[in-house]
Amino acid sequence: MQMIVKGKNLEVTDALRSYAQEKVGKVEKYLDRITKTEIEMSVEKNPKIPDNQVVEVTVFSSGPVIRAKESATDMYQAIDLVANKLERQARKVKKKLIDRSHHARNPLKEAALEGEEEEAEPVIVKTKSFPLKPMTPEEACLQMDLVGHDFFVFVNAETEETNVVYRRKDGNYGLIEPGG
Repeated sequence: MQMIVKGKNLEVTDALRSYAQEKVGKVEKYLDRITKTEIEMSVEKNPKIPDNQVVEVTVFSSGPVIRAKESATDMYQAIDLVANKLERQARKVKKKLIDRSHHARNPLKEAALEGEEEEAEPVIVKTKSFPLKPMTPEEACLQMDLVGHDFFVFVNAETEETNVVYRRKDGNYGLIEPGG
């Protein structure tokens, strides 16, 4: 597994790097075939922000991508918080994968998690590029929940067309398919 540790507005010491790698590395026991893990540590320069030590981790695996972000007054504390959050998410993924293999639950029929607040400004502030993996709409909903977004673009494994799943205001999910 490739683990990239980088700092923004701070120098990442060897002790900090090894501590982060040790803590975040524990998620490996829950996920299959982790290809890459990115750990970004940053310090917010605004003196009005008390929890200015921020750690954001993205775990790329053959299955879902898991992302977590936490902040605290101390970088080591932020690492502990983000590692715990990642571990909870990884356990959730593993449980859902086991449930799916037993046909116990369907993520499309489950109540959605609390949605994120909408941005006030309709301005493109960030552009992302990612490979579209073939998956079922249920897998796409799980992936969307794991990255904490309100929608997710994917290639439908059944139709081989680009689809979008999204979180509805009533707590359910919606599926957008291309039409003729």
